[in-house]
Amino acid sequence: MKKVLVISLITLFLVSCGNSNTGELVGTRKNSKLFYQPDPYGMVFVPMGSYTMGVGGEDRASGYLAPAKTISVASFFMDETEITNNEYREFVYWVRDSLIRQAIGEVNPEFLISENPKTGEQYDPPYINWDVKIDWDTDDQTVRDAIASYYIPEGERYWGRKEIDARKLNYVYYWIDLHAAAHKDFRDDADYRNASFANRPQGMTDRSVYVHNETINVYPDTLAWIHDYAYTLNDPLTELYFWHVAYDNYPVVGVNWNQARAFCAWRTEKLNRYMHSKKGFALSEYRLPTEFEWEWAARGGHTLNPYPWGGPYTRNEKGCLAANFKPLRGNYIADGGLTTVVVGHYPANDWGLYDMAGNVAEWTLSAYDPLSYNFTWDMNPNYTYNAEADDDPIMKRKVIRGGSWKDIAYYTQVSTRSYEYQDSAKCYIGFRCVRPYLGRNKGDDPSKSSRVYR
Repeated sequence: MKKVLVISLITLFLVSCGNSNTGELVGTRKNSKLFYQPDPYGMVFVPMGSYTMGVGGEDRASGYLAPAKTISVASFFMDETEITNNEYREFVYWVRDSLIRQAIGEVNPEFLISENPKTGEQYDPPYINWDVKIDWDTDDQTVRDAIASYYIPEGERYWGRKEIDARKLNYVYYWIDLHAAAHKDFRDDADYRNASFANRPQGMTDRSVYVHNETINVYPDTLAWIHDYAYTLNDPLTELYFWHVAYDNYPVVGVNWNQARAFCAWRTEKLNRYMHSKKGFALSEYRLPTEFEWEWAARGGHTLNPYPWGGPYTRNEKGCLAANFKPLRGNYIADGGLTTVVVGHYPANDWGLYDMAGNVAEWTLSAYDPLSYNFTWDMNPNYTYNAEADDDPIMKRKVIRGGSWKDIAYYTQVSTRSYEYQDSAKCYIGFRCVRPYLGRNKGDDPSKSSRVYR
């Protein structure tokens, strides 16, 4: 009888553990594994926190553009350095190869995947087959012609060199305007409500209204070195800075705000395609930091500090300058560099972030408004405006932070705000990406933050 009782209890226990049809609420994911969010390569974790943004002491410029205000920011990952030439070239080369593969695919179908090999589902448009290598010296004349269509025309070549025409390197990506979708007045607007379906219920808008696609030329404006400084001999930087191996680990410049946002979209898609191939979870998107996230990250956990290194001075205890900027009355080389320098050359702040002051100023996600500190919320604040091509230039202003190699020390302070137009590319502006952290804070026990059903 004891053996029968023990076997019965064990059987009952196993049945109760394996059977979810008990009338209880158990959710849709059964027997799911714990979710551990890996640290993204080349990024550091910035914890959530509350801080007083803006000018902590005297507003020397008397601009009243950054009044002190206490806010709270969610945790996120941030690139430890600005995006380098070498990293941005991966994006440019991917766009180049994808366009050429599509062109070759019109005459050689093996460069495109037209159907799902398992289900037979037809892909429209076909996917690019990245497993087939491009033979740049092929004897197939039709393939050679397809590749040649992306070269600079013969009449424009310098010394007859065959070079990819940068004007054709256009990247197409999609994004959803969630702010417009959430705005009730926008949803009820008659022009949008009647855009597609005349009999749509009151207040309901066709989803396609909020789905946008952008076509962005991704090649940096290498001429920025000359048109930003017309009476300076910057020809060598114009000719070599972006592609020469000597500048691989220098921050990319000549990239406007639109191109930086396109890079973030491509980086997100690249990661999620890999996660999908491994049957993993999609992760949060890469994007530009808001100016409030940027300031929180630049402060490195300090309070009311004027510079990322925490101190009130631009020199350390040994008298060495702590960043790459324009010291004194134009002694550019006093800090060790004439223009840009290799990323990570100066010490990181207390969160492991390099060059949050100087080297190149950095694009943020935020639109610029002198009064945005006054009307934004105190939790994850941000002000955005998606400017159209024909909008007034004042609507195209985006916040830049951190100062650059050509700026005086004031612009390298963590609270100093400046702006540039989203379609302008400068030889002193670069960018870095952030990725929101999924959850409360790093270090949480996954068994508590990610529930497991047995």
